[in-house]
This record gives sequence, C-alpha cells and structure tokens, in this order.
Amino acid sequence: MGKRLAKYFHCPTEFTLAVLDGKWKTVILSYLKERPCRYAELRKLVPRLSDKMLTERLRDLTRTGLVVRRPVGISGLTQRYDLTEKGSSLNAVLQHLYSSGVENADQFGVRVGQPLQELDATGTASVRSRVVRRPLGARDSGRVRPARSSGMATSKI
Repeated sequence: MGKRLAKYFHCPTEFTLAVLDGKWKTVILSYLKERPCRYAELRKLVPRLSDKMLTERLRDLTRTGLVVRRPVGISGLTQRYDLTEKGSSLNAVLQHLYSSGVENADQFGVRVGQPLQELDATGTASVRSRVVRRPLGARDSGRVRPARSSGMATSKI
C-alpha cells in the first residue's frame, strides 16, 4: 500500500476498498484464501502480473497485516504466503466476488478459468498462461529467438 490510508472514511465499504486498493491484491488474496502459496505458484496463477508488481503487492499485503510470509522446511529458504486472521476476515467478501464472477461470466460473454485447480492438478499453470520454451537441439545452432521484453531486438539461441 504505497499510499497512506486516510484517517476517516465516510463509509465502511470505502475503507475496505482503500485497503484492497486495486484488482491485484484482491486476486492474490482470493488464491491465498484457498491455500498458502509460494511466490512461484502465485506467479503462475497470475501470469499477467509482473514480478515487480507481484512483489510490491505481497509487500503491501504483508505490511497491512493481511498476509504473512512463512519459511517452509528446515532450511527456510522457501517461503510461503498465507492469510493472517485479519486477512481471513475478508474470506466471505472474496467468496462472493468469486461466485459473482462464475455466475455472471456468461451474461457478459466472457470465459473464466480455474488456474488454482489447474495448478493443483498438473503442478503447473495452464499452457496458455505461461511461456513454454522447448529444449535447444542441434538444429537450433545459429538461430535467433526474439528477446523477452527488454529493449534488445534478438538474443542468440
């Protein structure tokens, strides 16, 4: 939450929306409502969100006390994000938003995915939501692949 919260809100809904501050925090909280996730899992679940933005949003959610970052395993190198008690207080609201999306998608002529179920079933996000790179073979020597989204035009394979 880059901005500071106002000291007074005329309406409780206005306050809640100010805390959530945009769609990405709500999407992240919706996934964490279902289960704790590692950073890489969240990255796969929200492919349109850049690494920088995901990191910022997770920091904001941690600062506001809605999310906690916990070490996993003995080494503690892997971290998992989970809802705090305060974050869990939004579960009903998040569930209503989710249900509304499922119920009304057809009426708006859109399709909605189930990335968390896909992640659980396959261990990876759907093919459409991630970049797939095949291993390099002997035939690929000397070929050029377009660079990701940096300013460079091409990169050598």
